[in-house]
Amino acid sequence: MTNKARYSAAIDSAINKLHEEGRYRTFIDIERRKGSFPHAVWTKPDGSEKEITVWCGNDYLGMGQHPVVLAAMEEALAATGAGSGGTRNISGTTVYHKRLEAELADLHRKEAALIFTSAYIANDATLSTLPKLLPGLIIYSDAFNHASMIEGVRRNGGAKRIFRHNDVEHLRELLEADDPDAPKLIAFESIYSMDGDFGPIEAICDLADEFDALTYIDEVHAVGMYGPRGAGVAERDGLMGRLDIINGTLAKAYGVMGGYIAASAKMCDAIRSYAPGFIFTTSLPPAVAAGAAASVKHLKTDQALRDTQQLHAKILKTRLKSMGLPIIDHGSHIVPVMVGDPVHCKQLSDMLLEDFGIYVQPINFPTVARGTERLRFTPSPVHSPDMLDGLVRAMDSLWAQCALNRQEMSA
Repeated sequence: MTNKARYSAAIDSAINKLHEEGRYRTFIDIERRKGSFPHAVWTKPDGSEKEITVWCGNDYLGMGQHPVVLAAMEEALAATGAGSGGTRNISGTTVYHKRLEAELADLHRKEAALIFTSAYIANDATLSTLPKLLPGLIIYSDAFNHASMIEGVRRNGGAKRIFRHNDVEHLRELLEADDPDAPKLIAFESIYSMDGDFGPIEAICDLADEFDALTYIDEVHAVGMYGPRGAGVAERDGLMGRLDIINGTLAKAYGVMGGYIAASAKMCDAIRSYAPGFIFTTSLPPAVAAGAAASVKHLKTDQALRDTQQLHAKILKTRLKSMGLPIIDHGSHIVPVMVGDPVHCKQLSDMLLEDFGIYVQPINFPTVARGTERLRFTPSPVHSPDMLDGLVRAMDSLWAQCALNRQEMSA
């Protein structure tokens, strides 16, 4: 067998393994229609079209189609054209990028902000660069942190410690075991998106003060959603000033694209100057930056959208619980329904789409641990009562059809 034949066989084996385990991921061709969110059009494999309702999107508040956002993008597109023309260091810094960073710094009450092409890149680039700036840095990372945080910590070449999810006592043990003079950083999230649980922000900040550590919080599932101005859970809890670096996204509640960090001016300057993931990446198109800035500015004052989204999430969880479906409820806007088997999870997703026009993607390993496969619903302010009724009836019917257990999950 030639080397090329071996390469091909190895790739076949890897793909076949996913099929055998029932966790092969299929892309669904969906076309969002302006003004009709959360409705969309699904193009089936045979080319026919079906109108569906999207229940698993991260455009949590429908800002991706908000008139304020679209108007800002259209104006910038007409003024500047499509792309930015280069990296931030070459020709890719415009008034739109600077305006967006100013909005974000103001949002988080920090001296500065730095935008990236995604929150994944923001996490990866920042966490992998910090040990270059702080030699000997030890990073303490929550076991359930985002893949981008894990990758950044893994690539930085420095020391790392993994503490059990939300286990402050375990974090304390790890901190106590290390050299008190070594530079330290604690990396964690405000909302963990698969279970919808909250990180113990205040307790971690207390430990950071005690052990003279920096704090790095990922608020991607919370920015726009929590706090009086949408700055996240830390703002809601009055803790933003105790956090050194805040990571957020512009692609979820803000409905556009991109990621960022907000921190001190010197921290942002250092990451800007040393992080390859920032230095060598073409900047966001000006129209995207303009739309994101408009979205951030708008959500600083639109509390009604946040309140309606939380209400719809609460109603959905209450109704699913009343039917005995095994949901996880930690009080956030995320509604996970536990299935516990990849084949059943995919089967439920397929039947919801084909039979009821309801789109929710199955969440399987490695996104979640084996045996905890689930459907993850993200109700928005624009999901109507009729849509919610349709979802609840469909879940009730299919749960019985698939002979799945009915019980409430509390963890």
